[in-house]
Amino acid sequence: MVKTSDWPFSATASLDSRPAVDLYEYQGKQLFARAGIPVSEGRVATTPEEARAAAEELDGQVVVKAQVLVGGRGKAGGIKLADTPGEAQAHAEAILGMDIRGHVVRRLWIEQASDIAKEYYLSITFDRGEKKPLFMLTTEGGVDIEEVAATNPDALARLHVDPLEGFQPWQARWLVFKAGIADPSEQKQVLALVEKLYRAFVEFDAMLCEVNPLIVTPDGEVKALDSKFTVDDNALYRHPDIAEMRDVEAADPHERLAREKGVTYVKLDGEIGILGNGAGLVMATLDVIDQVGGRPANFCDLGGGGDAQGVVDALEVITSDEQVKAILFNIFGGITRGDEVARGILTALGQMAIDHPIVVRLDGTNAEEGRRMLQEAAPPNLYVEETMLSAAEKVVSLQ
Repeated sequence: MVKTSDWPFSATASLDSRPAVDLYEYQGKQLFARAGIPVSEGRVATTPEEARAAAEELDGQVVVKAQVLVGGRGKAGGIKLADTPGEAQAHAEAILGMDIRGHVVRRLWIEQASDIAKEYYLSITFDRGEKKPLFMLTTEGGVDIEEVAATNPDALARLHVDPLEGFQPWQARWLVFKAGIADPSEQKQVLALVEKLYRAFVEFDAMLCEVNPLIVTPDGEVKALDSKFTVDDNALYRHPDIAEMRDVEAADPHERLAREKGVTYVKLDGEIGILGNGAGLVMATLDVIDQVGGRPANFCDLGGGGDAQGVVDALEVITSDEQVKAILFNIFGGITRGDEVARGILTALGQMAIDHPIVVRLDGTNAEEGRRMLQEAAPPNLYVEETMLSAAEKVVSLQ
């Protein structure tokens, strides 16, 4: 997937894709098939015996494919070709339970094998910078699209679609011409696929529909050999069938805990736990931490309130991450008064033991009173700062 955010800090850019539901390959292919996009026949298997039975039903050479919500499964050994049902069962035994970049394989997709003459790449994603869907098509499929964009950008045809005007047939023709697809039969099939992919993107409220590779068989048939399908979770109320596809167990355990507690939280890769009141303030905090040389461990929005239970819930989620070395509260008292937030923090810290260094930045309504309360009653591992920059510098120095 090509990132289109202009955020200077990669962790904040990655948040763009978080409010969404990533589907497994076989689930995305089910939606592709509903949109009329050609896919190979296959079966889901959760045991080696089911894999064998699926291969027997498909009656021929099959591919045993690990179903994980992360890339790189082929390089990790999660995709194997099987000539017989027994071989499919053996591959399933080896792949099930495999850890692929932190994701444990619990299900497989047993698919009819396809002969491949050519590999293309086709996707449509939502470009947040332009606020429009973005098509990408290239004849250099089967590899990471980021690599194509970096090494041979001229090979990648890119075209935005105005959502008010909707998809127009000339746009598919432009993409096919720009990408350099020369065969008339392939052109006709790809033109139809582009339109169907856009229809799927809109109909299912998707954020990403990606086919890599989009293959051409020796007989000249064009079909989707893989699927990456991401749906906007704000639209799930319109798609109860897709909502049921969400694999809660596959989510990051910290994010799963946060969802259970009703905490707005996104796991990141750093060491500094972040808690603020307001999504915009938290996003700004992530960038300031990066500016002073730190790495945020999470995005966590306390919301407009600052009650003790909300702070306790957020801290339980943040401290469950073993990577966290220090914690930064960044609070602006607008709707919420600084003294109320200070009481909430003190009450929360009285209910739970936290050994991490904690830095609190309070500003806004009754901020001086709130800072005074914290300085007088807080434990020795809590530090109070007046500005966001000084708080960021302090927490980075304490990690």
